[in-house]
Amino acid sequence: MGNFAHDTVVPDQASNLPKKEQVALMFDEIAPKYDFLNRFLSAGIDISWRKKALSILKKDNPKRILDVATGTADVAIMATKLLAPEKIIGIDISEGMLDFGRKKIKEANLQEIIELQTGDSESIHFPDESFDAATVSFGVRNFQNLEKGLSEINRVLRKGGKLVVLEFSRPSVPGIQQVYNIYMNFVTPSMGKLFSKSKNAYQYLNDSVQKFPEGKNFITILERSGFSNTSFKRLSLGICTIYIGEK
Repeated sequence: MGNFAHDTVVPDQASNLPKKEQVALMFDEIAPKYDFLNRFLSAGIDISWRKKALSILKKDNPKRILDVATGTADVAIMATKLLAPEKIIGIDISEGMLDFGRKKIKEANLQEIIELQTGDSESIHFPDESFDAATVSFGVRNFQNLEKGLSEINRVLRKGGKLVVLEFSRPSVPGIQQVYNIYMNFVTPSMGKLFSKSKNAYQYLNDSVQKFPEGKNFITILERSGFSNTSFKRLSLGICTIYIGEK
């Protein structure tokens, strides 16, 4: 299993806790404001990104979907509308985020279809080939060990099943790049602090985006983790990328 610069980026350098636990604590802390901040900081574009990512699975008509790093269950809820699966299992290491997700699921009356569990991408408690498709939306950056997490997702997918990953990336267009860097370095952490007393969280967001092995590098890792027919597609001038792999 390779180690990447990404694996060493943690929310709090001073802490002795492993990345996984730090990320869980960080998300527990920001859970109440997370949805609002997401909409606000991305000016609502994150909703269209998620739709685009999920629409890739439409023609496969997956019946059982695993949503890894499900957070407040945004993608899981959207998937019920767009893909009409029989069952979605959402897993996340942050109990705080899951609590919020469960409330949203109850409000939408989707308890029969969506089930949220405390779980970790590196040891998914399901047998091999349990799912028709898997999604990870802005969560793969938080994996403690990227390859291990992706190999586990591969294991629980049936043959021919697809993984769709949505993740932040760095725009490559020169002018856009400057604006984006200013936004990520200054606006995002200070907004985060204003709303959720957790400047760490949004600083971490930026650091983890900067160090993430994006584009072709991530495709290489997907392939090393057992995926084939891989491809990626940049959205919104490259601020965000969809990655696709098949088992």
